[in-house]
Amino acid sequence: MDRTGMPVKRVAAALVALVALAACTSGSGEDTGDSAAPPKPGKVRLPPRNAGFDYQIGGAYPPPSDVRIVARDRAADPAPGLYNICYVNAFQAQPDARDDWPADLLLRDKKGAVVMDGDWDEALLDIGTPAKRKRIAARINQWVDHCAAKGYDAVEPDNYDSYTRSRGLLTADDAMSFIKLLSAHAHARGLAVAQKNTVELAGLRSRTGLDFAVAEECGAYDECGAYAEAFDDRVVVIEYTDSGLEKARSGFGDRLSIVRRDVQVSTPGDDGYVRE
Repeated sequence: MDRTGMPVKRVAAALVALVALAACTSGSGEDTGDSAAPPKPGKVRLPPRNAGFDYQIGGAYPPPSDVRIVARDRAADPAPGLYNICYVNAFQAQPDARDDWPADLLLRDKKGAVVMDGDWDEALLDIGTPAKRKRIAARINQWVDHCAAKGYDAVEPDNYDSYTRSRGLLTADDAMSFIKLLSAHAHARGLAVAQKNTVELAGLRSRTGLDFAVAEECGAYDECGAYAEAFDDRVVVIEYTDSGLEKARSGFGDRLSIVRRDVQVSTPGDDGYVRE
């Protein structure tokens, strides 16, 4: 999910995700060349539980005084003195960056057409083979390196669930194999790694090296409990509606880090800006 993680994607993709998950859990177990070493003890710092949080991937601004955790786009600098999460669009190419990718690394259907995330006009990256995963990871990991160099504490690789929009061309196992490569590299740079949404894979985090979760609308979709259990309450939650915020806070307000933002994650002064 790019930037704002449209919930409509998750509804449309639910059946596909379940089929893909079944495939990944019943696989042959053969070596695909995507091995990832676990983080070294004490190498990464995890986000605090149940802390004030702000989701600023639409534009950086001075965090409110109650904030201890902030997420920002990789182009922005981290907020001094806070736990900072660096947003990276890792599984899809944003519209203005599509031409920067080699043509063979964009996922294509049988007719050769690029497979798109129609909600955001983003091309899916082809993570369907070990060789392509390694080539894509090499490019994404340059961004991860920049996050580390700027002083971020963690990285948020977005669109982990893009396989559910791949028309069956990619699987959950492909996604997990790819995220393992990113996790190993980020851990080596001292960064924790967030699982972005994709609740159906939360229980498999031991296979991926993921450290905490960034969950959009888990209150609205009754998913907060699954994330909380999988990640020992190290979950930051973004709700985009008042009802979702109420559900998240009523069930997990004393356990998780929860914020209400506007869907465009705009900045103060914009007409649509919301933060609660």
